[in-house]
Amino acid sequence: MKTPLGQEFAATKAAGAASTPVIRLRGVEKKVTTVIGKSGGGKSVLLKHMIGLLKPDRGQVLVDEVDITRLGSHELNEVRKKFAMLFQSAALFDSLNVFENVAFPLREKTKMKEAEIERKVLEMLEAVGLTGMGHKFPAELSGGMRKRAGLARALVMGPEIILFDEPTTGLDPLLARTINDLIVETQRKFGFTAVMVSHEIPEIFGISDYVAMLLDGVIVEMAPSEEFQRTRHPAVREFIAVGPRPEVVTSGESRRPGTHA
Repeated sequence: MKTPLGQEFAATKAAGAASTPVIRLRGVEKKVTTVIGKSGGGKSVLLKHMIGLLKPDRGQVLVDEVDITRLGSHELNEVRKKFAMLFQSAALFDSLNVFENVAFPLREKTKMKEAEIERKVLEMLEAVGLTGMGHKFPAELSGGMRKRAGLARALVMGPEIILFDEPTTGLDPLLARTINDLIVETQRKFGFTAVMVSHEIPEIFGISDYVAMLLDGVIVEMAPSEEFQRTRHPAVREFIAVGPRPEVVTSGESRRPGTHA
């Protein structure tokens, strides 16, 4: 695996009969790094190791040089404060409107006064293009709007790192491009490190600083976006050339004239 600019991001597959997933990340700051690979290849599992939702059987996960696999629950929760995550479905609470969804982390984890919570939430809604939409409930939102609301909630605590698990799943190509552009725009504005799992080939090359490919549990290639596209690794070249199988866009997710993405 290539290690650009002294950065490190690795995973090893099972050895023999023993399962020994190992993940190691070091020095990735204020960049958009995208992980690509086949469906079911462990990309989402990789993200869960980064945030400590899963523990490797062996190996280390380093966050700011701290091996989080050795931390107790209290220490791990402190490290997790640096993270936010945007799930495929945005994982909004159906019973809460957009404003309350975005405000939820502030109410649960801070002692902010109501006026400050309102200011912060409205700022985040504006940042993701949902000004005036705080009163709507998730069932009233288009697919693109749900992604925006999920991003606003991920941003509201000011995380250092945001993990994006297939953030454009279920969207048509135009909406997917809009959401990808929004992720890049907010990353540049707020300065968080972004690690994204995506199937959007070739679009991810235009929005990513670095691209890594996970194959059979191993990061087989990682490089700056332009360099990655010139790889000589046969499996990576094949994946880039063919791309993943297109997804079926579910009813109601496509953008209609006059709808808000």
